[in-house]
Amino acid sequence: MADMREKYEKSLETLKETVLTLAKEAYEAIEKSIDVLSTDNIQQARELIAHDKEINAIETDVNDQVVSLITKQQPIATDLRVIMASIKIAAELERIADNAGAIAKIRIRVRFEDEYVIARLETMGKLSMLMLADLYTAYENKDISLTREIIERDDDIDDLYKEIVNTTYLIDNDPFVAGQAQLAGRHLERIGDHITNIAENVYYFITGEQYDKFEK
Repeated sequence: MADMREKYEKSLETLKETVLTLAKEAYEAIEKSIDVLSTDNIQQARELIAHDKEINAIETDVNDQVVSLITKQQPIATDLRVIMASIKIAAELERIADNAGAIAKIRIRVRFEDEYVIARLETMGKLSMLMLADLYTAYENKDISLTREIIERDDDIDDLYKEIVNTTYLIDNDPFVAGQAQLAGRHLERIGDHITNIAENVYYFITGEQYDKFEK
């Protein structure tokens, strides 16, 4: 019985480590996506797109581990929350990487040279990276206040996206470049949404309750 419990604990820890690995990959994908937007080296964009297959494989690994834990073990309620949150978080992280890859595809089509555009896109990406990094701290420390704060920070990313979409500065620029800039902003805005979803899952893991978006 002790050996079975030890094996179970090890499997659960492996699941957490795999999700963390996926989170690190998603973090790096965001970082690389904003780096490639203004670089002369298109090869960096191609490498980011190609790397998506490896990220997909990690998500598949998470799913397989979850199935194994549920079917071969009998998780207690707290552990079951971790297991169910893991599969949802992994899906969100994979979508983050997808959006990062889409930004790399935009770079292959066009290079942004305007400082106004680049500054806002980079800020959106950096805010997302900070949210994701702080989520790890919130998860490790079971910090409900930090988790709520991270969810609220998504408004800052949304505001920057609105600036890119609504500004007449872009409309007066090349229409194709303007459209691609707005599309890149949309992908970064979606990355923020996915991180918010992860934060809500972390909130559920900590409290055992669903996050109330209207909670003050």
